[in-house]
Amino acid sequence: MSDEPSSSEAGGDPTTVNISEPWTRAYWARRFEVPVERLEAAVEAVGPEPAKVAAELGLPWPFEKTGIV
Repeated sequence: MSDEPSSSEAGGDPTTVNISEPWTRAYWARRFEVPVERLEAAVEAVGPEPAKVAAELGLPWPFEKTGIV
């Protein structure tokens, strides 16, 4: 898939918060354990860098808790 996020070398997390496709929005909403709407607002406010999105959401990065099973 061309929209698949690329993984960072260190932790394996994607290097950008891609919300262009429904499945990527769902991935990040589960990753941060927030509603999709809140995720979209955070990315719009600060851009796609995971650390900045986490800060906007009031979460640490890397975010250790995850709803992904």
